[in-house]
Amino acid sequence: MAWWRQRTERGVAPWVRTRLRTAPGAAVAFGVLVLVTAFLAAALPRALDAYETKGLRQEIAGAPPAATSVELSAPQPGLEIAQSTREKAVRPPALAAVRRAALARLPAPLRADTTESAYGVRTSKSLVGLNHWLPVIDAPPRFTLVAQSGLAAHSTVRGGRLPIAAGEVTADTRKVEAAVTEATARTLRLRVGSVIDVDGFGGAPLVVRITGIVEPRHPQGGYWSAEPVLRTPGVAADAPVPPQFYWDAGLLLAPGAAPVLLGSQGQPELYWRFAPATDRLTAQDVSGLVSRIASLEGGPELLRMREVAGGTAAVATDLETVVGSYTTTRAAITPVVAVGAFGIGAVAAVVLVMAGGLVAVRRAAELALLRARGGSLRGIAGRLLAETAVVAVPAAAAGLLLAVLTVDEARLLPAVLGASAVALLACAVLPVRAVVAHRRPRAHAERDDLAHARPGRRRTVAELTVLVLAVGSVVALRRRGASSTGDLLVSAAPVLVGLIAALVLVRLYPLPLRWAARPAARGRGVVGFLSLARAGRSSTVGVALPLLALLLALTTAAFGGSVLAGVSDARDRAALLATGADARIAGPGEVTPLPAGVAGVVRKVAGVRAVTAVRIERTAEFTSGGAGAKEGLTLIGVEPASYARLARQTGLGAFPADVLKPKGAQGAGTGRVLNAVASPGLAERLGRAPRRITSLAGDITVRIAAVRSRTPAAPGADFLLVDAAGLTHSDPTTLLATGAALDAPALRTAVRGAGKGLTVTSRDEERAALSDAPLQAGAERIYTTAALAGAGYAVLALLLSLLQSAPERAALLARLHTMGLTSRQGRRLLSLDALPQALLAASGGMLASWATVRLLAPGIDLERLALATAAGRVPVIGASLRTDVWSLLLPAAGTVLLAWAVAVAQAWWAGRRTSITELRTGGMR
Repeated sequence: MAWWRQRTERGVAPWVRTRLRTAPGAAVAFGVLVLVTAFLAAALPRALDAYETKGLRQEIAGAPPAATSVELSAPQPGLEIAQSTREKAVRPPALAAVRRAALARLPAPLRADTTESAYGVRTSKSLVGLNHWLPVIDAPPRFTLVAQSGLAAHSTVRGGRLPIAAGEVTADTRKVEAAVTEATARTLRLRVGSVIDVDGFGGAPLVVRITGIVEPRHPQGGYWSAEPVLRTPGVAADAPVPPQFYWDAGLLLAPGAAPVLLGSQGQPELYWRFAPATDRLTAQDVSGLVSRIASLEGGPELLRMREVAGGTAAVATDLETVVGSYTTTRAAITPVVAVGAFGIGAVAAVVLVMAGGLVAVRRAAELALLRARGGSLRGIAGRLLAETAVVAVPAAAAGLLLAVLTVDEARLLPAVLGASAVALLACAVLPVRAVVAHRRPRAHAERDDLAHARPGRRRTVAELTVLVLAVGSVVALRRRGASSTGDLLVSAAPVLVGLIAALVLVRLYPLPLRWAARPAARGRGVVGFLSLARAGRSSTVGVALPLLALLLALTTAAFGGSVLAGVSDARDRAALLATGADARIAGPGEVTPLPAGVAGVVRKVAGVRAVTAVRIERTAEFTSGGAGAKEGLTLIGVEPASYARLARQTGLGAFPADVLKPKGAQGAGTGRVLNAVASPGLAERLGRAPRRITSLAGDITVRIAAVRSRTPAAPGADFLLVDAAGLTHSDPTTLLATGAALDAPALRTAVRGAGKGLTVTSRDEERAALSDAPLQAGAERIYTTAALAGAGYAVLALLLSLLQSAPERAALLARLHTMGLTSRQGRRLLSLDALPQALLAASGGMLASWATVRLLAPGIDLERLALATAAGRVPVIGASLRTDVWSLLLPAAGTVLLAWAVAVAQAWWAGRRTSITELRTGGMR
């Protein structure tokens, strides 16, 4: 009768229900294992999707709106068109109609955030303000005239009222109203009622009356920041040499006043600006988004836009550059994450196979009896599949559901595939293992222990194949780096190294047992000999699978811990390079001397251990070459003793303080040749001869006395370090504070009272900011999970291995108790019995982990994983993988201690039961 028809004869219990009732504890434990593994398999791809999507959205949201906005623009209507038609084309109804049509034509996945989008008419060329009372830098200020929609919704009136278009404004109108922001009014000395004469309107200037001063509601949003001059005036310059600087500001006209711009010489243009909406963008939209943007700028989508905005309309945006930066970072991080994900997946698969193997070993006699009594392989496999599927499928479904509820904003299909793969493997392990082990009926089980196992040709060929793959993956990763997304061979490198280590240890395992058994056999006690003899009688499969699982788990945990340690080191280094000390106090731009007494105030702040004052001149110059060309450098004046101590503490270019002190009997004043410490590039350009340096701190003559690649005051610049006593003006511009428990908020409070415009940069805050980026934070969480899961699966593999041999050890202990073995000797026997495999796994795991990190370190670049962005940051040299001692020692030591604890617990539990009871329930050899 077929197993899948679920029919039973009267009086015969159903197979699945009977098996589940017989061993409910084992079924529950197996279900929990499948649930956890399915959850991890489903949550991993969802976590990848989630943090990549969040990273894309933050990348776009954090970029300047001027770069992310998509702007559709068209020149003013041609002069060949009637004046009334030209004016009608720039009035709000016509512009709004084009906006609605353009919104409908935006190609997916690009969508507009209508709350930050705007449209209108503007002068693309700024026009000169003629009033004599306007502030002048080198030239009179210029104004960009903008008639933009939505001013009332995006601003709060702080004075006066919003501008209106009185009557019908035409191209010949010469009086209009405008509003300005508070920043513009403050910089250009404007107030309500001010009248500005704007040049560039033919014979008579345009008279603009300021009717209102407004405050932007969302100044960093796309409405105000896509064209920053509308919000905040800036300093611009003309091309002639020397350049003429002037203020450039914006005047906000009423939308109905747009026709007046048609009479200007400011090259008016129509525009429709769309801020991108990121709430619906996902990481999977990146390729489609880039292609649609390219089509908008010069493809079929641009032709569709020209159908509504005119044949000369153009689309401009830098959104593809922003997305390209995100794509580059993701491409650098994803392969590194794939290495960790592949490792934990392999460990989980091996542990599932071990769990199925444990059940198969426990039921070997039952299955052999079924085969001996005529049971078919198909029937036995079907029944085993049914009883396993009853537990595994619901558990995998529960794991999938839990993953979906835990991690949102991610695709469902990869999670379903991951959970399904776990369920399939869990269901197939027991039937396949049973079919392979019972292909033919056997009267008794053959010995399959390490002492008699002889590797066959197939095993040798398989091991050599794995060795070749491992060598190839390591070589590929070291040469190309972890940069080939989807290259499974590279991602499997740690797993293959662990697999090779397991195969080698399985072959070598009998040798130390034989060496240790000889002196134990000659001893008087029986405990040592029995434990070693039992270790040698372990089955090949019973040793190979647990050893493989333990090695893979320990390697994965150590590799993940090493990645996290390398990331932490790189961030610590980057934070130090950004500040030069634990805190950096400076004025605006580090160009003005600090107020007197600031150093004393900083020293009194709790947690500050030492304060080093330095003078930094970033505009210093020296003459190079025969043509007398000037080259710039960063000149730093320091007090030699305190600064040398700081450099030694931070590890940034340590040098003896005597290097900067003059030799001989030279005085300490100015005018002498100063010893200097220079960066390598600058030292090469200056040479060893004395050179003249000009700076605002005074002109000096220096001689290079030492070369260092870094220095705390200017970690990322070509620097020249001299004794501040030799400078004409040695007042410090920067303070470098150190202290293990430095309180940054308290330091800011103290500095705020000591002077205006002082800034405090904290090393700890810089360090915390490096962990905020979603891509880096998400990848770090995955590696943390991989390390913890690897440690957890190592514990589980060890427990499964001990459980597999637990009945046999209990029966042996019971027999020996009847022969006079004491309880103390029993505990020693079980402890020594469990230690050989645990010690082998621990030592092999540490060696494999160490070898994996050392072999793969040259191909793993952690800089992108550790640092959110390289823009404006000093490059971190050496952000690579390093061996983390704790990640090697803790899991390995935990493995040995757990094995010993389980063995002691089993001996204690066996001592509570009578030998007769144990021998009755035991049936093992």
